[in-house]
This record gives sequence, C-alpha cells and structure tokens, in this order.
Amino acid sequence: MDSQKLARVGMVKYVNMAPIYEVWKRTIREEGWELVEAPPSALNRMLAAGEIDLGFVSAYEYCVRPKSYQILADLSISANGPVGSVFLFSRIPAAELTGRTVLLSSQSETSVCLVKIILEEFFRVRPDYSSGEIFQGDNISHTAILAIGDEALRLADDSRFPCRLDLGEIWKRHTGLPFVFSVCAVREDFCAQDPGLVAKIHQEILRCRDEGRRGLPAICELAAPRVPMTVQKCYEYLTGIEYDLSEKKIQGVTRFFQYLIDRGVAAPDALPLKIRPF
Repeated sequence: MDSQKLARVGMVKYVNMAPIYEVWKRTIREEGWELVEAPPSALNRMLAAGEIDLGFVSAYEYCVRPKSYQILADLSISANGPVGSVFLFSRIPAAELTGRTVLLSSQSETSVCLVKIILEEFFRVRPDYSSGEIFQGDNISHTAILAIGDEALRLADDSRFPCRLDLGEIWKRHTGLPFVFSVCAVREDFCAQDPGLVAKIHQEILRCRDEGRRGLPAICELAAPRVPMTVQKCYEYLTGIEYDLSEKKIQGVTRFFQYLIDRGVAAPDALPLKIRPF
C-alpha cells in the first residue's frame, strides 16, 4: 500500500478530541486519507472488523484483542486526576448503590469497565446494571447514570444528581496513577502492508495534537457551541485533558488491564503493551 491508497482514520467528534480533530480537519489534505467519525464504541467495532485501519479507540478495545493491534506511541486521551467528562451521576452516595440500578452509557466500554472497578473494588458495592442511551425514554429516572463525553458535560448542571464521581479523580485517588481512556491503535495487518504509511500518519496525528494544544483558545471557540458550553468552561475542561502516553500513563493503563485480566474480562496476553514507536 502506498500513501495514495486509502487509509481510514477513526476519531470521535467529542469536545475532548477537538485539539486533534479540528486541526486534522483543517490541515490534512492527503489524497486517500479518510477521516471516519463515530462514537467510541462504534470505532471499536469498526477497527475490530477492519472497517477502519487505525484510530482513537477505547483502551478496552486493545485489551480484549491485543493480538490484532499495536498502540501508537505518545498518543492517548487521558487524565492525571479529574477528567471532567466521565462521571457517575447519582441521586444517592455511591456507597449506598448496592441493589440499585446504574444506567451505563453504551458509548464507551472503557468507562463501563472503569465504573464497575470503582464501585465493586473501591467502594465494595454491587449495583444492578443496565445499558442504554442516556437521553432516551425514561432513562434519566435511574438511581445513577454513567455518562461520558458531551453527554456528561450536558448533565453537569442537572440538580437531580447531587452525588457525582469523576472517574478519573477516583482512579487517581486509589491508584496514584493517571487513567488512559483511549489509545490510538493501528491494526497489525495495516502495519504489515505499509509501515511507512503508518509512520507518516502517526507523525501527522502528533503534529495535529501539538498544534491544537498551542492553539487551544481558538479550538474552544469551535468546540464549545456543540455541547453547548461557554468558551471559558470549554477551555478549563480541555486544559485537564492530556494526549500523551508517558511512562506513568503506561503504568496506569497496565494497572487497569490487570484489573480486567483478574476479573476475567481480558486474557493475560493483553500485557505487556505493544507500543509502536515513532
């Protein structure tokens, strides 16, 4: 495969992806490079099915199919503490949720796994879980709701849920480590077909990230109306999102994967991570 042939790159059109997404949309003009936009869970399915070649997917997706992918170095969507857009919104304290129904967003398997670890391992409660769309039917009537991305930002001012857990903050408090919500994964077969093309796309994503971080105020002007939220709130939120994959973050995602292995969600060969260098 050469750079004139199709490369399908998956990204989420959430506000937290805006520093990379907006710069990519504005600056990438390579013939044959297709940007595919979808929620995290859809991108997971598409990468697994070979409908995209690489992209930002839930860390969970790599964990359950590690033989199929490599992780592109120094790229993630992560937080070293509060993330601001992955919340458990609850009508009662988390310690009282045993036997109560928690609605889980269907948009991110990583966050679903994380909230179960937090509730069951850290808080020692056993809720009943259901899955579905957050703003559909009477779902808003559940005792607690896991919401992510723009949906979580929309629920942030909802007074019906006085108890809120920022999952990134709780993870950091209990483990001392950052949490990696998404990685940039590439299919092994795509790497084998044209490693040079993979390297070129990798460098362009890194360039978009760095340019987006430098131009964050302008990015916020574009992204804030989607939620909607004020430009200032968008800026405060995005300054807490991180896009690298440092050694501490590798330790964080390794700890998360070990929990999933211990809980029977993932196979032991999910570790160690396969990280593709620059």
